[in-house]
Amino acid sequence: MIGPLIHCKYIIVLALLAGPMSAQPADATAQQRNATAAMQESLAKQRAAIGQQTGNNGGGFFLLPRAASLGGVTGAVAAPAPIVPIGMPQVAECDPLPAPEVESLVGETSEREGVSPDLLRSVMKQESAFRPCAVSSKGAMGLMQLMPATAEQLGIVDPFDPISNLDGGARFLKQLLSRYGGDVPKALGAYNAGPAKVDATGAVPAIPETVDYVRQILAALPFH
Repeated sequence: MIGPLIHCKYIIVLALLAGPMSAQPADATAQQRNATAAMQESLAKQRAAIGQQTGNNGGGFFLLPRAASLGGVTGAVAAPAPIVPIGMPQVAECDPLPAPEVESLVGETSEREGVSPDLLRSVMKQESAFRPCAVSSKGAMGLMQLMPATAEQLGIVDPFDPISNLDGGARFLKQLLSRYGGDVPKALGAYNAGPAKVDATGAVPAIPETVDYVRQILAALPFH
């Protein structure tokens, strides 16, 4: 009688263990679906807001085509940029990039995109103080503080990757400089406040934050 009793208890224990374990994958899958849906909804809202600010309701913030790959990953399909909740406090729990690394990145990007290395360096310093993990209160990310929807438009897979982020910021600056005929203050004003606000007045927007932003970057440039 001892043998069958032990066998029966063994079967009961296995049955109890099997129930919770089989439910876990379904719960995890549901959580992943909910997180993905929330991320896509947030991204859609940011994309719509950017379209309204720039007067381009077609969904494209930039004149540049969407990149198919970045960071040397040829042919890779760009995944949606990670969403940072609006209102998150400034986060920069990492050290600034070492000066030699900053200079190397700036030099390579400047040569590739045709944007002044001094301008790239000054914008990067003002935006993130050279911290690649910086996140603003509005959700802007990385060295050049790209918004999630902006990063997606540029095809940036990982906005916290220094190479990809600087590449995106440089392409944005290049577009703005071309748009405003090489006028650096206007381009910087548009980088900070959006092109629509510059277009509306034909000058740097009279927003204290933007005025101070432009002033500080220009003061750090050798030709100003």
